[in-house]
Amino acid sequence: MAADGAPVVSRQFLSADHYRSPDAAERERAIYAPHFWHPLVPLSSLPEGSALALELLDLPLLLSHPPGGPPQVFLNRCPHRGVALLSPAAEAQACRRLVCPYHGWTYGLDGLLRAAAREGEFAGAFSRQDWPLVALASAVRGSMLWVAVGPDPLPLEQQLDLMEQELGAELERPRVLLASLERELACNWKIAHDNTLDDYHVAIAHPTTLHRQQGPVRHYRHRFAMHTNLLATPVVNPGQSGSGAKEFLTFGAPPWIHWLVWPDGRLALISFPPLDPGRCRLQVWLLGDPSQQPRGQEWIEELGNFLEEDRVLVEAAQRGYSSGLTPGPAHRLEARILHQQALYARIMGLVEPPAPSASA
Repeated sequence: MAADGAPVVSRQFLSADHYRSPDAAERERAIYAPHFWHPLVPLSSLPEGSALALELLDLPLLLSHPPGGPPQVFLNRCPHRGVALLSPAAEAQACRRLVCPYHGWTYGLDGLLRAAAREGEFAGAFSRQDWPLVALASAVRGSMLWVAVGPDPLPLEQQLDLMEQELGAELERPRVLLASLERELACNWKIAHDNTLDDYHVAIAHPTTLHRQQGPVRHYRHRFAMHTNLLATPVVNPGQSGSGAKEFLTFGAPPWIHWLVWPDGRLALISFPPLDPGRCRLQVWLLGDPSQQPRGQEWIEELGNFLEEDRVLVEAAQRGYSSGLTPGPAHRLEARILHQQALYARIMGLVEPPAPSASA
């Protein structure tokens, strides 16, 4: 264990094949992604009495929020002939029912069939209760709606283990969406995930953006749990001495997500769901108190500035990995990358060197 509490770097990065292989991408869809929960939308973006269709990992999803009940996630397909009940949209729409545009089967926001056209004319017995929408496990955590795409996911509180330890009840403070950002990146999701875990590059690649937020490397504090890791850096409140400093927290978590936490209570959730071996989607949700909404656009633009700097880097790295690169040695400030790569290797069943030891 290093003197600063970070794990000793004693292994190399994943080989380049894992960043460009279609076979690896297929195995990730079958093994890695179903092991975890995935963020979908802020709860404030899905008010009661509304529904929203979107796609995740090529799965058509239908999100609904029945009045008086919890939000739910279904496969966006009518059980009769598989047609989507809603088309994907940028925002949730108010509705009381979901009607299949093909044959008019009508569902409540709870996913139960309420009516089917010409019900008395089906071949054989027909009962509405036999034809609900297919529900997926869902949960609300950190003011976000999450979904499990596999039948036996890791418990969400374990997936976010270090966040739960560091933030406690603060994680569950109600927050609303202040602003969001989404774009496509021409790189494998692991390139983007590695980059956001990379504490070695910040002072060099982001001297006027992120580095000003995180401050000198000598003040970095790291923690490592089973699934999540943390970089914490001091933030001195204006007009106060160093003794009044709080911390800016950057968590890295599986499968491909990151949380930024500011002392003023803001949270930014960053996700890199894969599209194909050479592309992923960048999603950013900035959450905070309603009183902070006037500054939401300003803050998301600040995030967008360093994320654009990163886009240039990760897309260049993808080209390098695709050219047959053998990755070089890992620096001690890249230990968070090794931590997440070791977790990936374990779940994927890869023959990889053992992970660095973890410090709780």
